[in-house]
Amino acid sequence: MLILGIESSCDETAASVARDHTEILSNVVASQVEEHKQYGGVVPEIASRRHCENVLWVVQKALEDADVTLDELDGIAVTAYPGLIGALLVGVNFAKGLALAAGKPLVPVHHLAGHIASNYIVHPDLKPPYLCLVVSGGHSHIVEVLSYTEFRILGRTRDDAAGECFDKCARAMGYPYPGGVHLDKASKLGDPKAFSLPKPKIAENAYDFSFSGLKTAVVNLLHNAQQKGEMVCREDLAASVQATIAEVLTDHTIRAAREHGYTKIAVAGGVSANSGVRDSLQKACGKCGYTLYMPPLSLCGDNGAMIACAGSYAFDAGIRADSSLNASATRELTDWK
Repeated sequence: MLILGIESSCDETAASVARDHTEILSNVVASQVEEHKQYGGVVPEIASRRHCENVLWVVQKALEDADVTLDELDGIAVTAYPGLIGALLVGVNFAKGLALAAGKPLVPVHHLAGHIASNYIVHPDLKPPYLCLVVSGGHSHIVEVLSYTEFRILGRTRDDAAGECFDKCARAMGYPYPGGVHLDKASKLGDPKAFSLPKPKIAENAYDFSFSGLKTAVVNLLHNAQQKGEMVCREDLAASVQATIAEVLTDHTIRAAREHGYTKIAVAGGVSANSGVRDSLQKACGKCGYTLYMPPLSLCGDNGAMIACAGSYAFDAGIRADSSLNASATRELTDWK
């Protein structure tokens, strides 16, 4: 089975061809990071325009690299939600036109289901059910992966996602976009116990996250120091922020695993590339005797391979853009938005 996956939910235009779910024959990514740096973040209008310029050649190269023709494909998968609406529309409409012209089934893929699937590409022994922490710039979820296409949400962020908190704290500290990467590097030179930062808990759901208070505390700390003419060691603050976020993510995930009887834990999404988060989860899982699965850094960010992989499983499950989705899967996927 050959599936072409197309991703355009934010500022990466990506395409990939997967054979039999997890064998990745090509993985092409056109990044816009350098252009958005001058604005300190992703500008949706610019992102959409660049997707329009890039999507054709990216898909063509993915097919060429895989040495596959359109006729040989079994289906075309595309990120359908969530994401920047203009960016999504470029990928979805391109995929719709391509599927129609080629006479191939169109498979809608939830972006977070794609991130979860990134682990299948490198961990053939990982099979549902298991627990997955999905953390990115816009999402922080603890997810029960019931099957390759069915999910149940145990916890989510009530406000800022972990990745957003990383980036905004980094920007407040004066690091360039994308701030999370620079904060991670700086943290290795600092003392993670130098600053005591808030770790909010949600009374209604112990698995839920809230990172807006942490972000505000960092901004206020820097502002107060500036008003007093005091210097703040950026490396110490970076290390403290990273340690705090990693601790919260880890504690909630381990608690969910323990209380729901999971011994297999996976992590996925852009923040899964953060060294502090990876180290914290590894130590906690090792202490509890749990098995931890993490994607390589190359598959942590948005990419077409994860969409092709997730799309392959969705294709097998009979999910098509032109037919009714499984009712329970639809409810769960909608609940992620």
